[in-house]
Amino acid sequence: MSTKLSQVEYDRIDNIFTSVESEVLNIEAPGRINLIGEHIDYNGGNVLPAAIDKCIYYSFKKNESATISNVLSKNFSEGFSFDITIPEKPGDGWLSYLSGVLSEIDKIRPGKVSGFDCSLDSKLPIGSGISSSAALLCGFAKGLNELFSLEIDDITIIRLCQNAERIFSGANVGVMDQFAVVKGKKDHFILLDCETLEYSTIPAAMNTNMLLLLNTNVSHNLADSAYNERRAQCESALEIIQTKYPEVKTLVEATEQMVEELKSELGEDRVKRSTHVIQEQKRVEATVEALKNNDFTLVGELLNQSHDGLQNLYEVSCPELDFLAAYAKADDRVLGARMMGGGFGGCTINLIDEKNVDGFVADASKAYKEACNLDLTPIPVKTNNGVQKI
Repeated sequence: MSTKLSQVEYDRIDNIFTSVESEVLNIEAPGRINLIGEHIDYNGGNVLPAAIDKCIYYSFKKNESATISNVLSKNFSEGFSFDITIPEKPGDGWLSYLSGVLSEIDKIRPGKVSGFDCSLDSKLPIGSGISSSAALLCGFAKGLNELFSLEIDDITIIRLCQNAERIFSGANVGVMDQFAVVKGKKDHFILLDCETLEYSTIPAAMNTNMLLLLNTNVSHNLADSAYNERRAQCESALEIIQTKYPEVKTLVEATEQMVEELKSELGEDRVKRSTHVIQEQKRVEATVEALKNNDFTLVGELLNQSHDGLQNLYEVSCPELDFLAAYAKADDRVLGARMMGGGFGGCTINLIDEKNVDGFVADASKAYKEACNLDLTPIPVKTNNGVQKI
C-alpha cells in the first residue's frame, strides 16, 4: 500500500535528481503514432507505427532501502512511497501501472530489484491517443532494466509491459504501442507483423509533407470504451469463419467473400468489424508501397478511407473526430486525415505540406470551436528513436 509523500519528502527526493553530485540514470520514453492499420494489431495484422518526439522523461537512482521506493510525478507535483513487494490495486491511478511493471519484472528476475527513487515528467498529452500509457510503462521498465542490470531483452520488455497494461488498465490491448515505443527508429516507420513480431523499417522521408495531430481534447479511456467489446466481436467472428475455413488463423487472413458468404451466421456487427479489419490490412500494404514510391497523394487517400472504415464499420469514432476528419478531407491543403488510436476521442492524424500548417490550424480551430464548442490543440510530430538512455 503506497503512502503519499509530504512536501518536505517530495522536495528532498526531487533535490537528489537536480544535484550535480548525484549519479542519476535518465531515460527518454517516446509516445507513438500509427500512420495506418488501426484495430488490426490484435487481429494478427500488419501496422505502421512510429515513435515520436513527444516523450516522458524519467530519472532513476538507487536508494539505501531493500524494498522501499519513492516515485515523483512532476506533472501532478505529487509523490508516493511504497514497498516494491506489495503490488498496488489495478486501476488505482498512474502508480498502479508502475506497480504492474514491477510485478511482471519480479516474475522473471525475482528479488533483483531493490529500493530506488524515481522522478517522471511527461510531455505527452494524456488521453490524446499517442500512447502515453505505453510510454509510461516501457520507460519505467527500461529504466529499471538499466539501473539494476537485469539484462531483459527488448521483446520481453514489450511483452511484460503489455501484460502490465492489460492487468492494470482492464483493456485487452495489443502489442503495437509497446513495440513502437521500445523499437522506434528516427526517420522511419515500423512495418510490424503483430502476429509474429517480425518487423522492418520504412523510411519516413515525406518531402515537404509532415504529420500533424489535431487533439480533439475529448479524452478517451480504453477500459471504459467499447475497445474490449470490439476485440471480442473480432475473436468470435474468426471462430465462425474458422468453422468453414479452418486454414484461416487470424482475422486479417479472411476475405470479404468469406464474410459475405457467412454474413447470416456473423450478424451485422461482426460483418462490419471483419470487413474493416480485412480492408484496413490491405490499406497498410498499399500505404507501404505508396511511401516507397513517394506517392503522398495516395497515402492521403488511404488515410481518408481508413477513417471511413473506423467511423462506419468499426464504429469507434466520435462526433468530434468525424468533424475534424471531414473538415480535413474537404480542405485542399490536407492530403488525408483519419482518427488515430483506440477511438472515442483523442487525435486525428493529418498529412499536410509544412507550408500549409499554420493557416490550416487557424481555420480548423475556428471551425471546430464553432461546431463543437471545444478548443483544438495542434501537435506537430516527427519520428523518433525508441526508449533510450539520455
